Amino acid sequence: MALIILAHPNFDASIANKTIIEELNNSNLNLEIRDIHALYPTYKIDIKAEQEALLRHQTIVFQCPFYWLNLPAILKLYFDEVFEYQFAYGSKGDKLKGKNFILSLTTGAQKEEYKITGKHHRTIYEFTKNIEQTAYYAQMNYIDPIYLHSMSTHGGPGQPPLPEDELKARAKEHTKNIVSLLATLQHQKAN
Repeated sequence: MALIILAHPNFDASIANKTIIEELNNSNLNLEIRDIHALYPTYKIDIKAEQEALLRHQTIVFQCPFYWLNLPAILKLYFDEVFEYQFAYGSKGDKLKGKNFILSLTTGAQKEEYKITGKHHRTIYEFTKNIEQTAYYAQMNYIDPIYLHSMSTHGGPGQPPLPEDELKARAKEHTKNIVSLLATLQHQKAN
């Protein structure tokens, strides 16, 4: 069973993340999905409830949009508070040791913008190094992020916006990658 931590500040208006969560719900996988923005609209996170959820699962997927070249504020707060001393790190902080950590991102920008020569001058991997270090500090098994580019309903520089049905189709393909990875990890654990 995997845990999906959804961190989208405007989930109802989302096409990509909403489609991903709907497809995950319809998959054959045994998942627990926690929409932390809906659970904690005032950003008062129930630390113990979130830690208990983490402890129930071997694999945790953090699903969110990637905008302003970062994660949503609530997900940063989640890491700050839930991955606390003596839980995620410290002399007794080994509760997440060996668990799988997967970051699944959607971006509005095109793939070409996330290159040294692109608009953002860095790759997604470079922008998420701090999250990778968070996973390592908590002794988790960090798995390279899965990301889906060009998901903006506004289009990109010189690019028209994609129709909603195309955005949904691309989000469904992204979900297949997540499901495949989760199935592989579950199979590895069983053997």
